[in-house]
Formats: sequence, structure tokens, C-alpha cells
Amino acid sequence: MRKIKNIAIIAHVDHGKTTLVDAMLRQAGVFRSNERMVERVMDSDDIEKERGITIFSKSASLDYKGYKVNLVDTPGHSDFGGEVQRIMKMVDSVLLLVDAVEGPMPQTKYVLKNALAMGLKPIVVINKIDRPNARSYDVLDMIFELFLELNATPEQLDFPVIYASGKDGYAVAELNDKPQSIFPLLDMIIEEVPDAIGDTTLPFQMLTSAIEYDNYLGKMGTGKIHSGIIHTGDEVMLLKRDGQQLAYKVTTLFSYEGLQKKEVKIAYAGDIVTIAGLELIDIGETISSRENLIPLTGIDIDEPTIAVEFIINDSPFMGRVGKWVTSSKIWERLQKELQTNVSLIVERTDTADKFLVKGRGELQLSILMENMRREGYEFQISKPRVLFKEIDGVIYEPIELAVVDVAEEFVGTVIELMGGRKGEVINMTPPLEGYSRLEFKIPARGLIGCRNEFMTITRGTGTMSQCFYGYDPYKGEINGSNHGSMIAMETGVALGYSLNNFQPRGAFFINPNTEVYSGMVVGQHSKDKDLVINVCRGKKLTNNRAAGKDDAIKLVPPRIFTLEQAMEYIGDDELLEITPDSIRLRKKILHHTDRKRNENAS
Repeated sequence: MRKIKNIAIIAHVDHGKTTLVDAMLRQAGVFRSNERMVERVMDSDDIEKERGITIFSKSASLDYKGYKVNLVDTPGHSDFGGEVQRIMKMVDSVLLLVDAVEGPMPQTKYVLKNALAMGLKPIVVINKIDRPNARSYDVLDMIFELFLELNATPEQLDFPVIYASGKDGYAVAELNDKPQSIFPLLDMIIEEVPDAIGDTTLPFQMLTSAIEYDNYLGKMGTGKIHSGIIHTGDEVMLLKRDGQQLAYKVTTLFSYEGLQKKEVKIAYAGDIVTIAGLELIDIGETISSRENLIPLTGIDIDEPTIAVEFIINDSPFMGRVGKWVTSSKIWERLQKELQTNVSLIVERTDTADKFLVKGRGELQLSILMENMRREGYEFQISKPRVLFKEIDGVIYEPIELAVVDVAEEFVGTVIELMGGRKGEVINMTPPLEGYSRLEFKIPARGLIGCRNEFMTITRGTGTMSQCFYGYDPYKGEINGSNHGSMIAMETGVALGYSLNNFQPRGAFFINPNTEVYSGMVVGQHSKDKDLVINVCRGKKLTNNRAAGKDDAIKLVPPRIFTLEQAMEYIGDDELLEITPDSIRLRKKILHHTDRKRNENAS
């Protein structure tokens, strides 16, 4: 039986978790000398590689000084907080990474709060010390203040600190030490992280912290063995959350070696393993031997704060590209997502072609949508809306903590923007190299559609990050960004001649020769009311010659939305049509006469 250390790596998005894991795995000898190296090896999903962010928690292991060190890489964005929360049950300590320039950010506070609540003592890693404007000691003071703010115990306040550069692959105990390798960090893990505890003489027990699906092995559950020993072929009991007790046989048992899952015949208490053969297993449920039918304490996941309606695609271009377009297929796919995504809730509505999906934020839901469209699904979504809850007869709404880094000249404009959306300034730091940091408490609904406006008023130079703060009583009506839309009058192909004629009326979202249909939103009107235009009308050709040449058509490049930007932009009377090859904005009621009649009736 080997000695084991289990540790998770937590941080704000883009503070260098995955790059640091790369350095640890490479220098610990996980890869063969002739093996092809790739950057951010833990980012296995296509979207993770494209965006450079971690979305799903993943495990790996390395051997160092006689220990097996299980590393768990976690997401850094608050929308994927459910991934972080369930991982905390698997580990005995955490590496808290903080950028040496940016310092603690909203998600740093969120993940640290979860770790301290579980009684874990973090190791603080101040990363990216190679950056020219690094301020490591100031950041260390900010981290200590954050620990105090989160009511850390005296033992947790005595946290060990190490300085690192994941990109250059080294760690040092003091800033003036000569950088050589990542081994000082591995030495600190061996010294500071408690050994994985678990009594092998007690009956087997394990709490499921992650679920995955294999086409050959079926559903598999991953977690840390709480006590006992398990063998391939053992008969175990699955203790469901609803009280059911189901008997199963362990068909396959996996442990982690490097980045790979390796099939093993036996596993001991304290190790992180994956078990196959339990068909109805779910996250937060206990697997135990027949002698010990007492469930372990489950995993509490934060409840959703935002909801979006998934609707079957009924536009004129329905079914052109998508492979799966029916409501039954969309429902099946959403149910499949629930098997691995613990923080989502999917509900049926009063109509068969519409489903309500609740999640932690727009990014989490947009990742689901992006995966679905890549798999060949076609569907529409409504404007995101926040979820209120009632406490003692009072309506409460979700509040976000938004941290904004912005140039000094835009500070007043940003405060005015956030104030109009019921935001309150709770902290403001002096300018550093021309940039000020502002912290706001703002209703989640105030941030919907805010990012596009924020980028406009800061001329693309500002950055905004956010995480869930809590619930406050309802703040009252918020006047969002009222924008009018330019709407296609008829179905056809948009022509440059027509687009050129309507350029003074607003900004377009489409290029010439784009197929459009009646009711499709093709641009933003410069006024706050809708304008129906014919973008398919071409120039009439005649034999008459003009004295001068025709003016050359000069079109302003269109504004192309990403999926998240389009979700934020659409209005209450609009839908977002999502297909494998395009994203289109449209009106709920397509024909302009029917829309007018509906307005008059209301």
C-alpha cells in the first residue's frame, strides 16, 4: 500500500493552474523522453483548448519521493463553481494560485471560501512572478487580508507560501532565490499536505464526486475511498439520495497514473479511483460494502441563479444543417448533460417543444449550447432571466460581485453605468500604472447585457470579472440597454446595394450574400425602436447611362456576435437560433404585420 497525497489546484480564471500542472507533470517524469509534448495537457476538451480555460475538473497523478500525488485541476470561472465544490470532498489540501500582478480576484475569493469551509489548509502559490510588473509582496498582503475576511482559523492563517512561474517551470521559496526547477513546490506539497487518511480495516465506503460515461463500460463514478479496500468483482451497495439501496458488482476498477486511467485489481482507502458497473450511480451518492449501509455526508452544490428556455427551431431555415432537431432529441441530450453536470436543473414546461434549463451563469449555459451545436443539434433559446426566491414573504434576488479594472479616464463612466443597473461601489483601489480597480455589488440581472455596453464605453480596454456574492432583497426595476432592431422584411439573399442604402440607419450583423428570412434581426437600429427593412432589393438595371460612374459601395464590417454576446444582446421579444453552422437573431413573431397586431392587442 503506497503513501498518498490528494491535492486540488484552485484559482481565478487565467491565473495559470493548467500551465503549472504541466510543469509539475513534466519535471516529475510523467512523460516519456520521446513523447510528444503539448501545452496545457490537462485541457482535453476542444472548447477548453480553443478558449484557454478549464471547464471540467480532471485528475492526474505523479510519483515523487515515494508518494503518489493525486492532482485535481479545477475550473477558474464562477459559472463552473459546482465542479470546484464537488472536488473539495476528494482532497486533503489545495494549492491556491494567485497572479503576481492581478492579486486576488472574485473567483479566488469564491474557491478559497469553499476550501476554508471544508477545513482545508491551503498552500498559497504566487504565480507569474516572471511578469515585468509583478508585485508579489503586495499580493501576499492582499491574500492575508482575504483570509481574515473569510474568517480563517489561526491554523489556516499560518499558510505556507511559495513563488512560481508555471510558464518557465520553476518555484522558489524566496523571491531572491535562484530559479531552477518546480521541485521546491513538490517538496512543499510532501511536507505540508497531510497524508490521505482512511482505515483499511473498516468496511468499504466511497463518496462519488464525479461521473463519466463510457460507451463500453457504461456509467462510471469517481471519488476518494473513505475507508476499506475494494477489488474488481466485489459486490457493493449503491446508497441513493432518495433512500434506495441497490446491489451491484464492480466490473472494472481504475486508478490514475500520470494522465491516464490505469485498470487495477485492488485499491485502498485514501486513493482516488473510478468504479464501473454501477448503472444508476449519481454524484453525491455513497458506494459501500454490504456490512456498512450508512451513507456519507453528501455534496452541497450552490443553487442555480439564471434560467434559459430551450425551444425547438421553428424558423424558415429549420433542419437545413442540424442532425437533431426534434424536442425528444433535445430532451434526451439535456438529460444526458445532467448525468455529469451537477449544477444544472432541467424542467419541462407547459408546452412540449420548450424546456427550462437553470444554471450558474451565462458562460456555463453557453458551453452547453456550443457543445450541442457541435454535436449536430438545432434549437432556439430565449433571453436569459435570473431566478428569484422568496424568504419570509420577501422577494430576494441573486447578487454578483463584479471586479472591474479600467483606465482612470473611464472610472466615472463605469460607475455611472453600474449605478444605473443598481450596482453599489464597495471598494476602489488607487490607480496602478494608469488602471484603477473597482468592486461592485450588483444584481445578476443588471449584468445581463452589461458587458457589451461596458466594452463600448471603455473602448475595449476594460476587464470585468464576476462571481456569485449572495442574495439581497429585490432592488427594483432596472432600465436595461434599450436598443431597436433592424429586421428583414422578406426571405432571400442580402445584397450589398441594399445594405449600403441602410448603413446610415444603424449597424449590421450580416455580410452581403447572407441568406435571411422575414423576421430575422439583421442589425441594430440607431434609435430605440424596431425598423423593418428590405435587404434583398437589388439595383434595377437599365440601358440608361449616367454622366458619372456609379459610386463604389463601401460597407462597414458587420458586428459578429459570439454565442455569449448574442445571449446578452437579445431582447425580451427575440430568440436566438442556434445551428451547427450559424447563430441568428430573430423576432419571436416573425411577420411584421402579426407583430404589429400583437402590440396593439397588448
